[in-house]
Amino acid sequence: MDWRHSAACRDEDPELFFPIGTTGPALLQIEEAKAVCRSRCPVIEQCLQWALESGTDEGVWGGLSEDERRAFKRRAARRRWKRAGADQA
Repeated sequence: MDWRHSAACRDEDPELFFPIGTTGPALLQIEEAKAVCRSRCPVIEQCLQWALESGTDEGVWGGLSEDERRAFKRRAARRRWKRAGADQA
């Protein structure tokens, strides 16, 4: 069975997870979406992994906003870069 069949967001309005903007009312919407993920989703890790691997830029996935996923990717890239530099030294 696909992990999406167990996702808590299946019973929510999809619009909740795709706010328009990142300021003002959108911030509250982002927090509400993340609360669904973090408080009761049994597949939060699979969801985040899918979003990162597929390059999904829009929406809240795996309990992280668009900005949080971008920051996560930057940190991961920096760690890979540092490891590659250490391997060459």
